[in-house]
Amino acid sequence: MSFWQSVVLGIVQGIGEFLPISSSAHLVLVPWLMKWIYAGLTFDVALHIGTLLAVVSYFWRDWLVLLRDGFSCRPTRERNLFWYLVLATIPGAFFGYVFEEQAETVFREPLLIGIMLIVMGIVLYVADRWSQSRKSLNQLTLADALGIGISQALAIIPGVSRAGITMTCGRFLGLKRETAARFSFLLSTPIVFSAGVLQLKKLQVADLNVPFITGVVVSALVGYLAIKFLLSYLTRHGFGIFVWYRLLLGVLVIIVALSRG
Repeated sequence: MSFWQSVVLGIVQGIGEFLPISSSAHLVLVPWLMKWIYAGLTFDVALHIGTLLAVVSYFWRDWLVLLRDGFSCRPTRERNLFWYLVLATIPGAFFGYVFEEQAETVFREPLLIGIMLIVMGIVLYVADRWSQSRKSLNQLTLADALGIGISQALAIIPGVSRAGITMTCGRFLGLKRETAARFSFLLSTPIVFSAGVLQLKKLQVADLNVPFITGVVVSALVGYLAIKFLLSYLTRHGFGIFVWYRLLLGVLVIIVALSRG
């Protein structure tokens, strides 16, 4: 892998992990469209580490409070939110473990990815257009958290988008746009952390080369900026721009996939 390929894929991961456009889809599609050789598991680890650094560095103050209150005997909103996040993580982790092999094989077909980009783009539009924006993070219920956690299991299919499906479900449940995004980002922390830890044990010292370090740094910086951008953007705008992007990219991928046979 060249230096510039690692930069491009780091940017793709940093943006796609936190915007509702599916990082896993883009990490399949960019090499496929550019006819690059698969970067390999080692580079996947680098990208996971980078996005973990991004979300932790942005929300570290939130997590300090959540961890402190989560194991406290005092009933607080932060204590409830901590355990909501723990419970919401379970469905995604379970289905990710069960369907790990399919996620690395049959689910990575470009034609399927193109279809899912379009389908979930339409679902996101419906959720954002017709759902009420009434709930803040403090008004989140256990049922809301479990619903969002269960929806996260669908993100095992590239093109669905973990951020996209959790924000979509949050909007259907009446969460404000920024609230849905914030909960989605907090929920991503244990998922990204678990994925990184599971893959770290497969690394060797020789794997820590320039492309690896570049992937970590670029995905971390871009991911941090993506989080900051989206939380600010959603205070003034809806998800429409991401819906249109998903639809256009999905159509393009389907056309190219069919033309290549």
